[in-house]
Amino acid sequence: MGVLGCASIALRRVLPAMAEAEGIELALVASRDPAKARAVAARYGCAAAGDYDDVLARPDIDAVYVPLPTGLHAHWAGRALAAGKHVLVEKPLTGDHGTAVDLVAQARQSGLWLLENFMFLHHHQHARIRAMVAEGRIGAPRVFSASFGIPPLPADDVRYRPELGGGALLDVGVYPVRAASYFLGDELEVAGAVLRTDPGRGVDVAGHALLTTPAGVTAELSFGFAHAYRSRYALWGETARISLDRAFTPPPSWQPRVRVDSQDRTEELTLPADHQFRNIAEYFARAVLQKEDYGPEAEAVVRQARLVDRVRAQAVRVTA
Repeated sequence: MGVLGCASIALRRVLPAMAEAEGIELALVASRDPAKARAVAARYGCAAAGDYDDVLARPDIDAVYVPLPTGLHAHWAGRALAAGKHVLVEKPLTGDHGTAVDLVAQARQSGLWLLENFMFLHHHQHARIRAMVAEGRIGAPRVFSASFGIPPLPADDVRYRPELGGGALLDVGVYPVRAASYFLGDELEVAGAVLRTDPGRGVDVAGHALLTTPAGVTAELSFGFAHAYRSRYALWGETARISLDRAFTPPPSWQPRVRVDSQDRTEELTLPADHQFRNIAEYFARAVLQKEDYGPEAEAVVRQARLVDRVRAQAVRVTA
């Protein structure tokens, strides 16, 4: 595995997980700052590359991880695919549906994997909740609600820069959107949205979206950079409501607590801790090494980009 960039998410979460993961050898790290690349490489016992192109030129690199700012994901993912590398790229792959379609087609034509790093999907808590819903614990689902918000960022944070794909929708908003598809299926449509824009920065800093299935099951989604921290979702059904806190970024030591509220009682279930960061790294490695079918992941990438595109296109814009 080669790494294009030493972003915070890579240093805090992904590289430590890859160092533990089966099936992955961290071999090469690149950064715009050569000294940073050398320091990170020394920490993980691998080599430091001169630049990103050096990583792509190396014949012994099978795959690359791209943790660059959102606005650079598509460019470097495309370059890596053209160099014959499998790609694990931070979410979102891109900010528009058309580019996602093109990149997925490039990956499929080359027999390569291009995986969006939605780590939360690889925590066992979500599969457990989906199984509970399928077992009828809440009756027929009526509403899915999800929120992911964080406090305001430092003024110079890259996520406030529109030219680099900044904005709350593409950073924290994509999590609730992806979770809605996970629970409600592949036929979601956008019924409406609101984006609060910071006119000084030129990016959205908060937003809301309403999605619906053809049968009228709705997804109510909230996200932003102007909130007390919140990371949770709930499924409200005809007989009960099931909810989960710390839904999207639980640390490996966190023991999830699932709450089921019905008319006459409340139940709480504590689940074992899980390591979603290592899990997705190992999933990616297995998929590549075992030449697994890329089709389902390809469709998920394109479907997600389409929904995000439609949220943006249909949003009522208000000034923050």
